[in-house]
Amino acid sequence: MWARFRSSFKGFPAQEKVAQLMVVYGLRVHEGRVYCGEVKVSDTSMARAAGVDRRVVTATVRTIERTPDLKAFFDRLRPVCHLGDVAPLMNWGAIEIVPTQASKPGILAGVASIIAEAGISVRQVIIDDPEIIDEPHGFIVTETPVPERLLPRIKQVDGVKSVVLH
Repeated sequence: MWARFRSSFKGFPAQEKVAQLMVVYGLRVHEGRVYCGEVKVSDTSMARAAGVDRRVVTATVRTIERTPDLKAFFDRLRPVCHLGDVAPLMNWGAIEIVPTQASKPGILAGVASIIAEAGISVRQVIIDDPEIIDEPHGFIVTETPVPERLLPRIKQVDGVKSVVLH
């Protein structure tokens, strides 16, 4: 995915850094502004988060707005509520899957089937995109905590390097 957009930021590594940050957080660009959902995000706060000058954020938004592919992509991004960290507070389960190779098909299906066989309902699944995140993980939030007895079976799923219960 990122390879498709990289040429638009050629020679402007700081702009590329800002754009990548927008993708990671699901921040969209609409009518010359950055939004988190419907909430406007200031150039200054974006710049602080990216470690760049705010003028770089302004220039990044201009680059996105004037490039049709970028504009269409960035106008449709949405932030996602990640329930992994709050799962224990809600008496839900949360497991983190560390893959051997994130793009390997069947990891999620294998883990989800083990959870389903145990009669546990999945509440949320979030899988990091290996093109966006350097060390992608999968997060599965369940209606009830996943019993430790399932861990050996989950670890045996082809492509699972390790499993962390939260």
